[in-house]
Amino acid sequence: MRVLISGAGIAGPALAFWLQRAGADVTVVERTPEPRPGGHAVDVRGVARTVVEKMGLREQIRARQVDERGFALVDSAGRRLAELPATAFGGEGIVAEIEIARGDLARILLEATTGTDYRFGDRITAIDGGRVTFASGGSADYDVIVGADGVHSSTRRLAFGPDERFVRYLGGYTTYFTVPDPGDLDHWLLMYNAVGGRVAMIRPENGGTAKASLSFPHPDPSFDRLPRADAERLITARLAGAGWRVPELLAAMPSADDFYFDSINQVRVDRWWNDRVVLLGDAGYCGSPLAGLGTSMSLVGAYVLAGELATATDPRQAFAAYQREMTDYVATGLELPPGGMRMFAPRSRMMIGLRVLSMRMMTRWPSKQIAERQFSKADAITLRDYRK
Repeated sequence: MRVLISGAGIAGPALAFWLQRAGADVTVVERTPEPRPGGHAVDVRGVARTVVEKMGLREQIRARQVDERGFALVDSAGRRLAELPATAFGGEGIVAEIEIARGDLARILLEATTGTDYRFGDRITAIDGGRVTFASGGSADYDVIVGADGVHSSTRRLAFGPDERFVRYLGGYTTYFTVPDPGDLDHWLLMYNAVGGRVAMIRPENGGTAKASLSFPHPDPSFDRLPRADAERLITARLAGAGWRVPELLAAMPSADDFYFDSINQVRVDRWWNDRVVLLGDAGYCGSPLAGLGTSMSLVGAYVLAGELATATDPRQAFAAYQREMTDYVATGLELPPGGMRMFAPRSRMMIGLRVLSMRMMTRWPSKQIAERQFSKADAITLRDYRK
C-alpha cells in the first residue's frame, strides 16, 4: 500500500509510525523547509498515554517532557488568586501529567520513523483520484492520501472544499512565542486576565526558556494570515496597558524565532474521507486550544486509522471503520469547556472575578463533578488490538 501523508507535525508522523510497522510504503510531504522547533506545550492525556506506550516512546517523552506542576490565575501584581496542581483529577486537569513542547514530541516521532520518506519544503497542489501533483513539480499515484496538515489544511481544501464549510471561528486571536525564563515561575503555568478579554500566559519550558501566550477577543476573523510585522503591531496595540508581565512579554516578542499568530478555531467535518483522501487530527476534527485534546486525538486517530488500513481489504472500508471507531471520542473532544471563549477571556471585572471563583471551586462539590466529566473525555474510547 502506497500512502502519502500531508503534514509532518504530530498526526502525520504518528500515522507513519504505525503504517511503516504494518509494511506500507509511506511518504510524508511538509510545506515547511525543515521540522519546526519549539512550539507551545502539548499534553498527552487518557487513552493517548496507552498509544505512546504501545509505540515504545514513553521513556523518550519522559526524558523531554516539561516539569510543569500546576496552573494558577494571577492578578496584576502577580498574586495567585486560584491554583490547580498537575496532580489534580488524576493528572488529567488543566495541566496534565505529561506536558511536552510540540516540537520535542514531533522530533521524537520523526526519530521513530527513519524508514519513512520525508519531503520537506513541498506540498500537494492537486488531487485527482489517487494521482497527486506537487508544488516541486511532477506527480505520483497513491492508494491512500492523508490530510494531517492542521486546522488550515490545504489537503482538505483540495479534496473537500473551502475552509468556510468546516472551520468555525470562536471569537478571538492568540499568539505564542519563546521568551527567556524569568526565573520565578517555580514550574507553574501562570495566567492573567485583564479587562476587555485580554489574556496573558507564561509557562515553563526546558533549557532556560519559557513560552508566552497573548490573546484577545474580536467579533470576526478579520486578521487571518497577517504578515508577522502587522501581527506584532496588532498584538501590541490590543494588549497595551493590560498590566502584569505584558510589557516585558511584548518587548521580547520581536526577537522570538518561533512566533505564531492565528485565530482561535474549531474544525468539524461530517465525513472525514472522500474517495482516496482521509483527514486526520486537526484537519478533520479540532476542538480548539480551549478544548485542549488536539494532540491526544491526533495520536489516537493515527493508531486507529493505521489499524483499520492494515486490516481492511479496501481503503474506503478502512476509512468508514476509522470514523465509526473515533466518532464518540471525537465528539467529546470537540466539546468546549463551560463558558467557552467568554470564560477563557472574560471582558469585565465582574466576569474575571467569577472566573477566579469558578477556579477555586473546581475541586469542590458540585463543581468537581462537572470538571471530572470535562477532564474524563480523554478516556472516551476503547482501543482495539489490531494485531489479531
